[in-house]
Amino acid sequence: MVTAKKPYGLMDNSFISAGGYEGVKQLVGIFYDIMGSLSEAQDIHAMHTDEQLVRRDKLTRFLCGWLGGPRLFSETYGPINIPKVHSHLRVTEVERDAWLLCMEKALAQMPYEPDFKVYLLDQLRIPAERIRQTAQG
Repeated sequence: MVTAKKPYGLMDNSFISAGGYEGVKQLVGIFYDIMGSLSEAQDIHAMHTDEQLVRRDKLTRFLCGWLGGPRLFSETYGPINIPKVHSHLRVTEVERDAWLLCMEKALAQMPYEPDFKVYLLDQLRIPAERIRQTAQG
């Protein structure tokens, strides 16, 4: 079990509760493995066109900063605007929910505190919905 640091969302508490860089990297690996194998996620999986290692690295680095840890994404890939990056895609409720389902299943496999899993999934719903609202390509 990864040791939680509460309250979540304060400073780097969520990043630490996610197991730091290695914990986030493990979560992302499980997430993409699920996305690649889950029939409900095939459309959203096909939207991820970066080479597998690159897409995993990008999400890992993004989530590290998003969770209050080091801003690793911008160090490697430059600044990011999540809704704008996804604006060329057609993301409906179906794709949003498939993405969230993959993350929920990945979180279930992580050694996180149960309340952190709930917190993180609830927080991820916010950018997922913003992407859906702006990515209507």
